[in-house]
Amino acid sequence: MATANYDLNEIKRRMQGAIQVLKQELGGLRTGRASAGMLDPVQVDAYGTHMPLNQLATVSVPEPRLLSVQVWDRSMVHAVEKAIINSNLGLNPATEGQVLRAAHSRTQPGTPQGDGQDCPQICRSSASRGPSRPPRRARSPQEARKDGKISEDDHTRMSGEVQKATDELVSEVDRTVAGKEKEIMTV
Repeated sequence: MATANYDLNEIKRRMQGAIQVLKQELGGLRTGRASAGMLDPVQVDAYGTHMPLNQLATVSVPEPRLLSVQVWDRSMVHAVEKAIINSNLGLNPATEGQVLRAAHSRTQPGTPQGDGQDCPQICRSSASRGPSRPPRRARSPQEARKDGKISEDDHTRMSGEVQKATDELVSEVDRTVAGKEKEIMTV
């Protein structure tokens, strides 16, 4: 079996990478509840460099609509507060010593307005951007067949393997989107 330039494991690895990107994107879609993951993209100017917030503080959710950020170094409290305010998440934290508290509400930027009926459409549009497309740009059985590097039988078998992996990816995307839709619709 000649499998030159064709690696199903590489295609699957890239598909899983696409799923992780989709999950991050959907994680940024805000619901009526606060989530510690909301602050994952926040970068803080600390110690002369940009650092992720989770390397300077502990983020917790003591109540459904409240974020609590416990800063470990007292000298970084102002920098963390400034980073959260400048993050375009619509959060305005209140400082209490080394703890910052930020209320989350449904009407903040990045949150669909009203009863959340537009949220499922936003989830589906995020998913439709094609998590299965980038992996298919990898060296495919079709390209190997065109180059004469594999037989027709190998091409058929390999194409079936790629299609099966793609179907699994689409199924995982559907489950991920359905879970996010359910989360959005329950406030």
